Amino acid sequence: MTPGSGSPVASVVNRNRRILLAARPQGLPKASDWTIEDAPVAPLEDGDVLVRVQLLSLDPAMRGWMNEGKSYISPVALGEVMRAGGVGEVVESRNSGFAVGDSVFGSLGVQRFCVIAGSKLAKVDLSLAPAAKWLNPLGMPGMTAYFGLLDIGQPQAGQTVVVSGAAGAVGQTVGQIARIKGCRAVGIAGGPAKCDFVVKELGLDACVDYKAQDLKAALKAACPDGVDVYFDNVGGEILDTMLTRINPRARIVICGAISQYNNTQPVRGPANYLSLLVNRARMEGMVVFDYAERYPEAIREIAGWMSAGRLKTREDVVEGLDTFPDRLLMLFSGANFGKLVLKID
Repeated sequence: MTPGSGSPVASVVNRNRRILLAARPQGLPKASDWTIEDAPVAPLEDGDVLVRVQLLSLDPAMRGWMNEGKSYISPVALGEVMRAGGVGEVVESRNSGFAVGDSVFGSLGVQRFCVIAGSKLAKVDLSLAPAAKWLNPLGMPGMTAYFGLLDIGQPQAGQTVVVSGAAGAVGQTVGQIARIKGCRAVGIAGGPAKCDFVVKELGLDACVDYKAQDLKAALKAACPDGVDVYFDNVGGEILDTMLTRINPRARIVICGAISQYNNTQPVRGPANYLSLLVNRARMEGMVVFDYAERYPEAIREIAGWMSAGRLKTREDVVEGLDTFPDRLLMLFSGANFGKLVLKID
């Protein structure tokens, strides 16, 4: 079929394996919260593209998308394919902007094939970086790190920036951008292997192991001049402790709260929030989709840093569509090391 041609005809792919949300999880998602099925592939309409999904981004935010209630994005409906960003290859097109063989990024969902409007896809240049990098520094984690730190955190050379989840997808890029901008960059991560990676591979000035150290004492030692910018990916006790170390006019970027996503009790808020008042500090949430029009700006700059060897990232690639329910849980136990990516078999 040629792009933009005639009326819809049968797809070149007949069957699609996909994973649907079957129930709203209580706490950690379990096997009964999912349905794995094979279903017919819908015919393409004018403007549609059929994508063979190759890699999917597994993100902590997915847990929030499974909950019913008001948020920055509508929840995944029961019986719908689980939402996920991914990279794939065009195998059929009824859109003049996409040809068979193009590599693309979009919200492809946890499935082998995706019929999607071309307006919801973006081409990716695999000569610039491998596909997995388009789900990490050149994808949503990189965009989140770039705009969250630079637009909201507004770090200045010589200041101290701390990031939690420093070995994770967003955290590893935040810490390195802080160093590029001339800041003292301190990470918080769990376990000696991740802390070594943050300091020795990513080049941060220090990393606090929250699993093995007294967090408050370790932060005081790592940040003797206090903290000017804190990029929060975890919430809970770590956020509360960070509020005791901030400097006057500090900026706190609320990106995520992975420690709270699977609570069966109400979310724990920061008990030390009055530190914001005392220090005339600012705490602000960020949602990456607000910066969509500026993604090309961030991609160009991050790709430049990567090409120059100034920014490194690590992807943890796991395999098998049917393994998705178990692989997702890795995010909440800290079992992944770097950006978690699911390769579709």
